[in-house]
Amino acid sequence: MGFLRFIRRYSYPFKDKTRNRAYSIWQMQSRGFSKAEVFNGRDAVLPVLIIGAGPVGLVLSILLTKLGINCTVLERNKAFSKHPQAHFINNRSMEIFRKIDGLVEEIQRSQPPVDLWRKFIYCISLSGSILGSVDHIQPQDLEHVVSPVSVAHFSQYKLTMLLLKRLENLGFQICASESSEGNEQSCDKKIMMGHECVSIDASNDFVTVTASSINNGKRVEQNIHCNILIGTDGAGSTVRKLVGIDMRGEEDLQKLVSVHFFSKGLGQFLLKENPGMLFFIFNTEAIGVLVAHDLREGEFVLQIPFYPPQQTIEDFSRKACKKLINKLVGREFRDVDVIDIKPWVMHAEVAERFICCGNRILLAGDAAHRFPPAGGFGMNTGIQDAHNLAWKIASVIKGTAPSSLLNTYEMERRPISVFNTRLSLENYRTAMSVPAALGLSPTVANTVHRFIVNGIGSILPSGLQKVALDGIFAMGRAQLSESILNESNPLGSSRLAKLRDIFEEGKSLQLQFPAEDLSFRYLQGAIMPESNDVESPEQVPTGRRRDYIPSAQPGSRLPHMFVRVNPLSEETVSTLDLVSGDKVEFILIIAPVKESYHLAREAFKVAEERQVSLKVCVFWSTDSVEGLDKGSIAALSPWKNYVDVVEVQSTTSNWWDMCNMTNRGAILVRPDEHIAWRTISGLAGDPRVEMHRVFSAILGAH
Repeated sequence: MGFLRFIRRYSYPFKDKTRNRAYSIWQMQSRGFSKAEVFNGRDAVLPVLIIGAGPVGLVLSILLTKLGINCTVLERNKAFSKHPQAHFINNRSMEIFRKIDGLVEEIQRSQPPVDLWRKFIYCISLSGSILGSVDHIQPQDLEHVVSPVSVAHFSQYKLTMLLLKRLENLGFQICASESSEGNEQSCDKKIMMGHECVSIDASNDFVTVTASSINNGKRVEQNIHCNILIGTDGAGSTVRKLVGIDMRGEEDLQKLVSVHFFSKGLGQFLLKENPGMLFFIFNTEAIGVLVAHDLREGEFVLQIPFYPPQQTIEDFSRKACKKLINKLVGREFRDVDVIDIKPWVMHAEVAERFICCGNRILLAGDAAHRFPPAGGFGMNTGIQDAHNLAWKIASVIKGTAPSSLLNTYEMERRPISVFNTRLSLENYRTAMSVPAALGLSPTVANTVHRFIVNGIGSILPSGLQKVALDGIFAMGRAQLSESILNESNPLGSSRLAKLRDIFEEGKSLQLQFPAEDLSFRYLQGAIMPESNDVESPEQVPTGRRRDYIPSAQPGSRLPHMFVRVNPLSEETVSTLDLVSGDKVEFILIIAPVKESYHLAREAFKVAEERQVSLKVCVFWSTDSVEGLDKGSIAALSPWKNYVDVVEVQSTTSNWWDMCNMTNRGAILVRPDEHIAWRTISGLAGDPRVEMHRVFSAILGAH
């Protein structure tokens, strides 16, 4: 029976009481974990326990498993959500997905064609007047110049299903909470559905999680021991609350109701008339944002402003939502099928800490940061958290780095999360410029609501409060009538002119941020900063699209360039593909220069002493291939873990020029494709001493 059909009944391997007969990470660290020692039936101490089976938790479990680290995932829900939620996958996340076998190709095959989602459309109704549209895909976005893969538009629940298929291929099983207690099984590689984390104890050498589940109609609590616990359990993270980590930022920016529905009729209508990803609809009867998850399938999510307590979720019945959809569409489609209705609250917050309890409990994804959806940074930032964390956890568990390496996760990822929060917030406020230009300032709407809730309006009975709120909002929407919003009306003409300026100058909601997606840089952490690296002034998010500029500074993502690994082959790969996704391995990039070969040999010796895997990539430029036929075998002997690569000729600059370096330089790349260290034009001192210094700084003294 297939992995995704997890109705099968599995027994849960843990009992309430264990004999604690296991080794902690600190006891094991000097020699790494042995599966026999760690997994020992009911007394198991898991290397890694992940709480939360959303995309971040699933991606992290895949990356860890590919690196040889066993983990188990607990999920409090009994089934995976079919609510689409996030849908935009940016360049960096797609690059990470290239490390997960066949995932990118399946996303690309399954997603709608780009011409069906490249635009945001602003209108009076879906069948009425168009106020404007913005095309967010530029030609270079599809040319693979700055990245080997393009962005994608793919619903979160569909991504979850693809991730589960990859986990099945890695030997994972999904277990329902109703499993009978007989028939003991290994706790290895399981996703335990219907198991809620209710307490955490980190007072011992390992972390103990108490998980609650319903078994045969009775609530059962089980203790699960692990060396590292990771909370990827979403914006309302139980793990974060149980360990007492607070959020900082702006909360309760806006309340909304999300309505998931299908209508093939509406999908076909928009395919013919005006395809797009987002439709911002403003008319006298209703206001909403329609997300077209797949026009071909007719799958949509409608986001509607929500103002409790005057409004309640009961006001948004399926019948009421269908009427609202018809008002926004401007005509009736009888096949509208409302699947799910969910209220949610928009926040812009980052956790005070991402790691606690002696480096044993960590937060990632929405558990660590909650963004407005503007720009799609939420899930993408979480996937990048997982990528940053996986190789560090693997290094610690395998004993090649001390547990202090995990501190660098917070040092690196929290500043990125803070910046992305500010950027999402700026993009959200930019999005509000469109309704504001139409005389529908969200600030005014929220002020009116607060006045009714907390001001004089609060003395009114609740029913009258609702009538007052509805009446005031109806007066505001009246400004959208055709008698006002037209070129003949001075007020309407002025507002339409403002809208045109907003769209033409790129001041509306943006979809892509190439610079922020690809050029984010870690300024401290598991890197070796350059001695002349002057801290640049803090970047201020503008909410505008900026193009990516390649950089090889320590902390940056390795720039992309297509190369040929086999000089005799025409097959090309990205420089990012030189980094393995199947083992914790550093990459040293050099040119075929005598001094650089000497550096590489010394680096091999240091890596061997530290029991760290290192591969050398010798970069041959297209205009200097003398000796390529013999390659680097003699220069690097007796070391064999190297590869000769040749630049693919293009109109862009060569590799070393693109990196602003000479061909006597060298670049050390981490297992997460970020640059750990470089020398721009060779070393003045002893290369072996330098390599010792570099690996000690990156991995910590060990």
